Amino acid sequence: MGHSLQGKTLFITGASRGIGLAIGLRAARDGANVAIAAKTAEPHPKLEGTIHTAAAAIEAAGGKALPLLVDVRDEEAVKDALDRTAKEFGGVDIVVNNASAISLTRTPQTEMKRFDLMHQINTRGTYMVSKYAIPHLQRSDNPHILMLSPPLDMAEKWFAPHLAYTMAKFGMSLCVLGLAGELRKTGIAVNALWPRTTIATAAVRNILGGEALIEASRTPEIIADAAHAVFLKPAKEFSGRFLIDDTFLAEEGVTDFTQYRVTPGVPLAPDFFVPDASVPPPDALV
Repeated sequence: MGHSLQGKTLFITGASRGIGLAIGLRAARDGANVAIAAKTAEPHPKLEGTIHTAAAAIEAAGGKALPLLVDVRDEEAVKDALDRTAKEFGGVDIVVNNASAISLTRTPQTEMKRFDLMHQINTRGTYMVSKYAIPHLQRSDNPHILMLSPPLDMAEKWFAPHLAYTMAKFGMSLCVLGLAGELRKTGIAVNALWPRTTIATAAVRNILGGEALIEASRTPEIIADAAHAVFLKPAKEFSGRFLIDDTFLAEEGVTDFTQYRVTPGVPLAPDFFVPDASVPPPDALV
């Protein structure tokens, strides 16, 4: 399908920072259009990045940006944002469901408002963005929906420690499984992408493990490069896949994984939800 996303339009949720922004920047280097659909318009005390700083970074990287204030729980906001993106850029080619809420609590410690937030943003938000994107994507010549969500590995060990979060993330992956089949006849590809290791983002620093875990992580660029490779695949032939970042990139010819290390030499921390059967590429973790 070519080697560039030039002129393609991406709609990325949660793109004001982290993995969502990295995916947008990688596309912007090709000259893509990127709609930044996120909820941070004013600077946050603990999190860098707003829809406006993200838009400036996209433009500086060579893309065109459309900053959109969107709470993915808000049906009207989601519909309106997709419509505005299509109007601004002449269509929508790629949708990235990246927005996510995380709270790693056991059931007695999980407040229902937290449970609701994770399910509304992760599962319902992904479902709703995808639903309203379908009519736009049907007009694209190589349409892709990508969820940042894990393989559906139904193992107790993923559910027992943080049931509410796991259900909400697996809900995103169920959307991949269902929509890939539902939309196959239309030629819209639907895939999942998930990192083998922790990724150096604000969420990892603030919620999971601070600086030590950041040092044991890979950079968001590994996800950005993998997503870029997915979007170049022919949508009619590449759908319903649950991809692990380094395995997929190795299949695409990447051999040097040290470029993605935050701190070379520090052993990498495994991410949740990577199935035991998933073996990393040779030398990927060295």
